[in-house]
Amino acid sequence: MPRVVVFDEFGGPEVLRVVEEPVVEPAAGEVRVRMEAFAVNRLDQLMRSGASPGVVPLPHARLGVEGTGVVDALGPGAGGLKVGDAVVLAAVPDATVRGSYAEYTTLPVTQVFARPAGFGVTEAAAVWVAFSTAYGALVEKAGMRPGDHVLVTAASGGVGRAAVRIARRIGAVPIAVTRHSAKRDDLLAAGAAEVVATDHGDLADAVRHHTGGAGADIVLDVVMGPGQEELVEAARPGGTLVAAGFLDPRPTPFPTGASLTIHSYRSFEHTLDPVAVKRMAAFLGAGADRGALRPDVGPVFTLDEVVEAHRHLEQGLHDGRKIVVTVP
Repeated sequence: MPRVVVFDEFGGPEVLRVVEEPVVEPAAGEVRVRMEAFAVNRLDQLMRSGASPGVVPLPHARLGVEGTGVVDALGPGAGGLKVGDAVVLAAVPDATVRGSYAEYTTLPVTQVFARPAGFGVTEAAAVWVAFSTAYGALVEKAGMRPGDHVLVTAASGGVGRAAVRIARRIGAVPIAVTRHSAKRDDLLAAGAAEVVATDHGDLADAVRHHTGGAGADIVLDVVMGPGQEELVEAARPGGTLVAAGFLDPRPTPFPTGASLTIHSYRSFEHTLDPVAVKRMAAFLGAGADRGALRPDVGPVFTLDEVVEAHRHLEQGLHDGRKIVVTVP
């Protein structure tokens, strides 16, 4: 029988186990995908450890919100695809029940789209969460335009790298923020117009220097916590701040006295909207065709090595690149 990764209790990577389960038939409007690979995300770690803001029902919970594979079966009324089509999972809305950490999964046909031409399996598995989050926050939410100076926090991470490349693709000017000066060259190579290292100088002063004294038009904060106050200082009056992450668990003080438009953003806000998914997929496909929008893939594991894949994520051994697990 096909294999699937489950966990019966919260804890470290060792709670994950691979079991066998029967294949599930797709319901009306659903598609069944034979998985070829999936990516390991921070959300997966939070769900597995019991730190997720959402409810994770135990036992026998599943994981995984993104991946890639081949259409294996179609339920009644699931049009637009055919068996054998290579697809990317746009989101698994109920990952605890039928996540992508499996040899087969089912999901609404509106939550898959054709794998971009030229993408290998590992790239396709790793592209959606980071790029849809960055696109949704910057384009759908903040209305990013050509020429905008966009300040991107945690720029060496998956969402940060995607944000830098999407800003470049739109014609905006991405300014990457990192804690370590040693990552400057890597971020410039990834597409950043400028890099601000917080271990070397004042953030707001550096941003004003790079923007001719004006400040950033858009700030993408995927870190949160007390450091957001510095980001507010780095934004121009009338600018936009999008809070789209939770890397710093400390409380985030509400900005006061700042003439900013502030948005809170979560990736499923748009990925559960079929119309928005079509826009995101079209943008991603066009960028992929030109080689402009590709994820940085780090370590690759097999399904039997999923525990080790989670250990790599927790220990930060992936250096901001996506961890992928292949499904034989």
